[in-house]
Amino acid sequence: MFIDFEGIDGSGKTTLSNLLAGRLRRLGYKVAHAREGGELQAPTARRIRELTRDSRLLEMSARTEFFLNVARDAQQLEEIIAPALARGEVCISDRYLYSQLALSGGGRGLPLVELEPACALASHGIWPDLVVLVDVEPDLARLRKRLGKLKEGRGSEGDSRKGLAGAGLAVRVREAFLAMARKDPARWLIIENNDQPLWVLEQRIVDAVLARLQGRDPEVQRIIPPSPLTASGPVTVDSVEERFVQALDSLEAREPSLAVWMLNGLPGLAAHQRRLAAVERFPGLAVRSLMGLEDEASWSLRELLTKVVPADVAASLGVSQAPRAMALRAQLYSLAPAEVVEGLQGNDSPEAWALREQALRDRHLASVLLGLTGVDGDTAWSVRELGVQQKLYSEVARSLTGLSGARVDALREALLKHDRLGVLRSVTGQDSPFANGLREQLADKALKLVLRSLTGLATDEAHSLRERGAPLTKEAIDSLDGLDDPRAWQLRETYAEHWPATVLSSLKGLPLTERAEALITRILSAAPGRLPLLRNAYAAIFAAHEALPGRVTRPAVSAESHPSL
Repeated sequence: MFIDFEGIDGSGKTTLSNLLAGRLRRLGYKVAHAREGGELQAPTARRIRELTRDSRLLEMSARTEFFLNVARDAQQLEEIIAPALARGEVCISDRYLYSQLALSGGGRGLPLVELEPACALASHGIWPDLVVLVDVEPDLARLRKRLGKLKEGRGSEGDSRKGLAGAGLAVRVREAFLAMARKDPARWLIIENNDQPLWVLEQRIVDAVLARLQGRDPEVQRIIPPSPLTASGPVTVDSVEERFVQALDSLEAREPSLAVWMLNGLPGLAAHQRRLAAVERFPGLAVRSLMGLEDEASWSLRELLTKVVPADVAASLGVSQAPRAMALRAQLYSLAPAEVVEGLQGNDSPEAWALREQALRDRHLASVLLGLTGVDGDTAWSVRELGVQQKLYSEVARSLTGLSGARVDALREALLKHDRLGVLRSVTGQDSPFANGLREQLADKALKLVLRSLTGLATDEAHSLRERGAPLTKEAIDSLDGLDDPRAWQLRETYAEHWPATVLSSLKGLPLTERAEALITRILSAAPGRLPLLRNAYAAIFAAHEALPGRVTRPAVSAESHPSL
């Protein structure tokens, strides 16, 4: 039997496919997994995957990407899948040729009629007996992916070629998978992975697979578990806090680490109590969730965990230049030097330079460069020149973020041949001929980064790029954060149904006007139980309340309204 798992990145298909392999082996079946432990088993396939993920290959066309991905699957078939099936084993794959139809057809927009013959040729007539589509809301999948990167120690700055297209790609790919499943219900089984524990999903898949192995068919094609969240009545601006905490506590029972991750940057009593409850199990995540918070409770938690998770404490300081932050960095330097100096962005103080000089002596030049963002002056330029000499082109490019002028653009121009994406990131918020020209050059190659580089800009050129990009991906709305002009509001209201979570997050920092309240209510009324929406609405509303003159901070929730606290 050949079983294929499909789904967008972050859906959980890799985890579930490996869980299924383990269960079937314990039941006595001989199982081959073509991507055991998340790694493609054919060495040639692994090499091809590296090529298709390399974000430096900006000129790679959608057709070239398609043929390379098809070649990868063909090699997996020849080397792993077909031999396992010939031996009579159960063979499990994590992605097959369906992924290439969904990505290149649904995601990239190539005609399916042209893609299907190539996939048929590569398949050698071998198609899965069962396809398990692990379906998930793209916003939730993206959060899980980010958390996974953090747990694995992978940086957040890097993007795969798919990532450069923006978050809208996953939405289109998901729609393509669902369309394929609807056309072939006898072969496809859809499992929703939004709000159920992993063990429940695992058991549902095991039951469905055993039914096929034993000659029985699963009773239904789409398995939709009931939501554990019992919301009552419509969500209003006044009830967002309660609904968010309810949804968060429901998530904590299923995915506790993700629940802590969802607290990132959120102030208030409810958030802090949940951090404290999670400290023993997830100290790093709990302290990282303090990013941007400078209240007494946040400082106390950082100081408590300084020796336990020093790198996470340093990261939680963000780019704060508060005296308490600088004192803590000095204390943390010996334990987490890279994280300490990377947090010195925009800081030209003597204390900051003392830390940088120590880091240079300790050979942390790359981290020093990353922490030079927004810092000008002769000493900073000397460090950049040293970075160029040592070929740290990406770090030098990123150090130019927040700077403008002829000298800056001349260095950007020189760095383009080494790292175009790093240079593109460095023009965030810049309105200059160089910045605008670079955006136009790369708009069809790295739309996500082009749109994010517009953050803070309200020019005609910036809004025109957003209006072009908004139908395709959410990053057009990401770049509206804090903007309060007519074209920004028009974009928010036009794309509230397309990118609801991002529209809500873009309101953070704006006053809670009648127009803002109406938009929040409109979005939440359409999906009252979606945690990413509740989280972003909560953050925007709380920030607006805190910004009111003379306002006394009120707790996010009271102990009386939540007896479990």
